[in-house]
Amino acid sequence: MLNSYNNIYFIGIGGVGMSSLASYCLKIGKSVAGYDQTRNSLTIELENQGAKVQYTKNLLEIPNNFKLKDDTLIVYTPAIKLDNLILNYFNTNKFKLLKRSKLLGILSNKSFCIAIAGTHGKTTTMSILTHIFYENNLNFSSFVGGIMEKYNTNFIFKGDDIILVEADEFDRSFLTLKPNIACITSIEPDHLDIYSGYTEIVNTFNDFTTSVDSDGHILKKYDLEIPGQSFGFNKNADYHIENYNVREGSTFFDIVYKGGKCENIKFNMSGKHNVLNALAAFSVCKKMDLSDIEIKESLSSFQGVKRRFSYVLKHPKVIIDDYAHHPTEIDVVFESLNSLYQEKKIMAIFQPHLFSRTKDFMSEFANVLSKFDEVILLDIYPARELPMKGINSNKLLSKINNKNKKIIDKKDLVSGIINSKCDVVAIMGAGDIGQEISKIKNKILIGNEL
Repeated sequence: MLNSYNNIYFIGIGGVGMSSLASYCLKIGKSVAGYDQTRNSLTIELENQGAKVQYTKNLLEIPNNFKLKDDTLIVYTPAIKLDNLILNYFNTNKFKLLKRSKLLGILSNKSFCIAIAGTHGKTTTMSILTHIFYENNLNFSSFVGGIMEKYNTNFIFKGDDIILVEADEFDRSFLTLKPNIACITSIEPDHLDIYSGYTEIVNTFNDFTTSVDSDGHILKKYDLEIPGQSFGFNKNADYHIENYNVREGSTFFDIVYKGGKCENIKFNMSGKHNVLNALAAFSVCKKMDLSDIEIKESLSSFQGVKRRFSYVLKHPKVIIDDYAHHPTEIDVVFESLNSLYQEKKIMAIFQPHLFSRTKDFMSEFANVLSKFDEVILLDIYPARELPMKGINSNKLLSKINNKNKKIIDKKDLVSGIINSKCDVVAIMGAGDIGQEISKIKNKILIGNEL
């Protein structure tokens, strides 16, 4: 398909998934242009690579060569509304249109494909796997759903013998993939605007496993209701953790598997959930015939993913930034912080993501946020959705069992942190709150307010 077009136009080019595909197309010699409503670090990097990016819906800004129907492929995301002016232009003029997932499926089908799926943990697992492959000089391309700290990018291109992709269950897009190795990190209810419930989600993940090559491998977290070899803390798992302990600011553990044991692994990420992500990556690497020592050495140098339990400041207050936007993810953040800072008070700053998710998990959000010593909510980030009657941050706030709770505007975040009696602050959400982190850090440091 790609060989038929010289020009690729991306609608929503600034998204973390779209920008990596755009980078890939640039790497293989395609002309790339696109639209996004906001200029960000990803679009700036694409511009530096040679992409032409527009930030208005002015059709006159579309480069002339991208108006040649027979030589231009249009790629868009489900986040783009169907009435988008640019999408309508290309659709009306009968350009070839592909969803992002379809293009990813095409790329994955032409190489040995490793797909990481799961409600939680797939981006961190992908990042760990990418780092291991990079450190061991494999020929691969990786499309990561986050910014890796060490590489400051969401895309690595070291060849295309192997394609690493995140298999997203949202709108069932991972069913376009035909992986040689599939790894499933977790399955929980989410995207209930698309799925009727947990059973349908499990069934869809089962459908995903049927797309795995007949000579391939399925790896899954222990106790998941799907086929495959298992990984987990349970000793009955095919790959399991032993001797887990935390000392000197790092995590140490052994991995036991049939025919072997990798001992005293040092890993600089906090929390058992991250150890599970490392275990998932280890199990994939063993299927790729990497040695224990190669994997072990790479794990010890992994630096993490931005917005995945990322430290913004460590003193005089601890501030961490996390992408958590599901009750389970928020609970993981709380438990990790509570374990690390047992004698300190912890504040949650949370921007709910999507009206539908807030509605579907209202009680669960309230229950987990009630664990914090103080709670600050922002307004719901709508993303692709229109407002829902009666669903707002005020309603969520009313259900949180905590006297120290309030709703504030983003501009008041710094004062909210400064005036809090909490020593530890968790800033969480999948909307635009991540764009506030550097502002918060700079204002606190420059103002010397703390």
